[in-house]
Amino acid sequence: MFVGDIMLSRSVGEKMKKENNWRWPFLEIADYLKEADLVFGNLEGPISDKGKKTNGDFSFRADPKAIEGLKYAGFNILSVANNHIGDWGKEAMEDTFKILKENNIGYIGGGHNKQEARSFITQKLDNGTKIAFLAYTNLVSRYWEAKDNISGIAWLDEKQMKEDIEKAKKQSDIIAVSMHFGEEYNIYHNKVQQFFARTAIDNGADLVIGHHPHVIQEIEKYKEGYIAYSLGNFVFDQLFSQETTQGLILKVLVEDKKIKDLEPVKIKISNSFQPSLIFGR
Repeated sequence: MFVGDIMLSRSVGEKMKKENNWRWPFLEIADYLKEADLVFGNLEGPISDKGKKTNGDFSFRADPKAIEGLKYAGFNILSVANNHIGDWGKEAMEDTFKILKENNIGYIGGGHNKQEARSFITQKLDNGTKIAFLAYTNLVSRYWEAKDNISGIAWLDEKQMKEDIEKAKKQSDIIAVSMHFGEEYNIYHNKVQQFFARTAIDNGADLVIGHHPHVIQEIEKYKEGYIAYSLGNFVFDQLFSQETTQGLILKVLVEDKKIKDLEPVKIKISNSFQPSLIFGR
């Protein structure tokens, strides 16, 4: 299962503290997520108590205790390739890598150096299928791009992405690429999104998952692959519109080591920041 943007700070963080429950955002959805062989999402901001604000009022940073909720909900892999992972500087970003690793949650799209940031993670399903995960963004200053010996994110670059997919193909059956791209609050994808998503498919990816717009965008079948341009929000405090309080869980059915079908499942985020299935079980 793939979900959208997960933001565990600001009003969401305050609610968890008020309820004295770090599992709070996931109480209505965790059982459903746990039915999947694996669960993937975008972690919108660091989990740390370190660092200094770099992005003013829009600087996200979740309490380290919030990791309990992610573990409870069954997350296996999170993308950190986004425009908020550096909100509290590189110290908080690197601390996030450490906390995720200590809690056996894989992270992609970021790392202590360029090699780690561009590396794929492979997960083996119960049926033996190996799925490789990669993640990228181009929505931040290139200051945040990981260098040879400098931590940062994996920059969304056509040439580099092709090279990374080629490496992943040698060790996996299915390749899923997460991209943090597009325009906020726009329900339609743009030409830049289409270019990078289709380029990934053209070069061997089987699935592209989009994050960042905070609203649901189109899902398309392209050649032999699938593109979900934006899954919208999953846990967020953007309660100002219907579009920002709805998102998708993308269920991916795998058979014979290939993607057989996709099932988009709609979720609704409550006023207390808890996602649940719109149509129930």
